[in-house]
Amino acid sequence: MCLCPGSHPGSGAQAGEAGAMSAEGWDTGPGGHPGASGAGPCPPGTASAPWSLPHWRACLAAAVLCYINLLNYMNWFIVAGMLLDIQNFFQISDSNAGLLQTVFICSLLLSAPVFGYLGDRHGRKATLSVGILLWSGAGLSSSFISPQHPWLFFLSRGVVGIGSASYSTIAPTVLGDLFVRDQRTRVLAIFYIFIPVGSGLGYVLGSAVLQLTGNWHWAFRVLPCLEAVALILLIALVPDPPRGAAEKQEEVAMGALRSSWCEDVRYLGRNWSFVWSTLGVTAIAFVTGALGFWAPKFLFEARVVHGLQLPCLQDLCNEQDSLIFGILTVVTGIIGVVLGAEASRRYKKVNPRAESLICAYSLLIAAPCLYLALILAPVTLLASYVFLALGELLLSCNWAVVADILLSVVVPRCRGTAEALQITVGHILGDASSPYLTGLVSSTLRAGRPDSYLQSFLSLQQSFLGCTFVIALAGGCFLLTALRLERDQARARQLDTGTPGSKDTESQALLSGTGAAAKDP
Repeated sequence: MCLCPGSHPGSGAQAGEAGAMSAEGWDTGPGGHPGASGAGPCPPGTASAPWSLPHWRACLAAAVLCYINLLNYMNWFIVAGMLLDIQNFFQISDSNAGLLQTVFICSLLLSAPVFGYLGDRHGRKATLSVGILLWSGAGLSSSFISPQHPWLFFLSRGVVGIGSASYSTIAPTVLGDLFVRDQRTRVLAIFYIFIPVGSGLGYVLGSAVLQLTGNWHWAFRVLPCLEAVALILLIALVPDPPRGAAEKQEEVAMGALRSSWCEDVRYLGRNWSFVWSTLGVTAIAFVTGALGFWAPKFLFEARVVHGLQLPCLQDLCNEQDSLIFGILTVVTGIIGVVLGAEASRRYKKVNPRAESLICAYSLLIAAPCLYLALILAPVTLLASYVFLALGELLLSCNWAVVADILLSVVVPRCRGTAEALQITVGHILGDASSPYLTGLVSSTLRAGRPDSYLQSFLSLQQSFLGCTFVIALAGGCFLLTALRLERDQARARQLDTGTPGSKDTESQALLSGTGAAAKDP
């Protein structure tokens, strides 16, 4: 089959600009090899029709995906909002409690490459639906586990992580194929607002349901009802656009050349903007994982130290701190994501490296803010909350910007794999280990000290301090990303829109990094 550029009369305009999106063919020569210089027009009927979608439908689909992302991250942090009660119910220590998040994240990262592979090669909508069924079913079943079988609760969190992996890996690539340029930045900003918003509402839901019912199990019974609605909306309203549809590429059902998964990984490994930004995301994940899981307990124990709260020694604890931290996370998350995305959109008009520089600057400022929040907690709670809010706001500035970096430096057909690898590396070295390591260090320090709430609080405080240095390392990674960003964006544009050659030529271009940019030094 041969396809000629421009052989689709009346191709639609870009989504968001003219309200529709289309794909264009690639030139093939005699013998059907892409990129051959065959003369004459292609035979009629060999080019597939362009794919298009009205702008309002794309926006409606984005709204549904944002709603599901909200539920996704509520599932991530609902345990942290009720951690003290869960620890009392199952009689587990700080180090074992940290394993709850580690099991969740390890399951997510082990399954993310599988979902990334499936998302690049098979129907994304079906994969997303299976993921929602998995995490909602596992969450519901965890509410019926008896205290004699805590291992079943750990197992259920692992299954929730598997379901969550499908969504975290594939949903951003669907949005990337529905929108382009500034519109993509804005939509991703809205999408990633729901990371901190969902995280914060996870704390709020856990705390609120606990206060209303006196039983933390009901929090895991409310969420599946919302997830059932999400599944229906996904099936009814979200399309599965061809890969690269927003860039006016065409996904050829038959005869389209695909690289292998190993070739995709080798290409990404030589894409230095992707590598450095992934390491930066990993460092952010390490800090947010530890902070998100342990901060409510840290704030609770700080209030006990100040004499504002009685110690929690019974099944039902006062979860006011989870509620406050959740609201704080929601508010700073919304402001931070919008601020970061808008600053990136405006700044890159004068500096093409704006995305990576904004990430670097915000992280380098966030590090001392978090340090002061920890150090001042036993002295003054108000100042600690202020600096914690500033730190969270600056961390939230990165979510949408990091996603935009990935989409701009990776060709569309590799984006699912790129998302999966970034998620895998970010979680295995980041928030898969940080809650457990923080709890382990806290338990180790506490073991050698007198048994008092003050020493328990100081142990947790000191186990947090390493996070401030990790944030500074994340800032350094994004400074290194800035050095390669323009080059890798140019390379991705050429591989994305240029006339493809034979399979061997295209694979060599991907693996050697040749493109619009000069060869790597």
